Amino acid sequence: MDDRRINISSRSQFEALWGYSRAVKASGTVYVSGTIGMNYAKGEMSDDPVEQLRQIIRNIEPPLAQAGATLKDVVQLTTYVSDVAVFAAIGPELGRIFGDIRPTNAALVVGFPVPGVKVEIAATAVIGCGADA
Repeated sequence: MDDRRINISSRSQFEALWGYSRAVKASGTVYVSGTIGMNYAKGEMSDDPVEQLRQIIRNIEPPLAQAGATLKDVVQLTTYVSDVAVFAAIGPELGRIFGDIRPTNAALVVGFPVPGVKVEIAATAVIGCGADA
């Protein structure tokens, strides 16, 4: 197994400014930083928490792929929401996306430093563990 640490960047200005990586691959595990539902190509973010969640998944998939993983390899989520009602709104969509994968998930209600953010998700994946999921 390759024990090297590989930092994966999305080239966000915030990564360099705040000293973090979009994802880090280490020993067959991929750690994805907290990710919001911003469409970075357009510089837009929906006000709808379900659409924010869908965009988060679209934002998480490229660094997973770059590390050699897929959503099926996700073993843990940490879901941050701005309000309990937001989690109730996104829960069914989380179930649709991760229902057969069944990662662990901790959900927390938090205040976000970026206006308009209603959902943020951090993920951990183990490369190859979901191939048969």
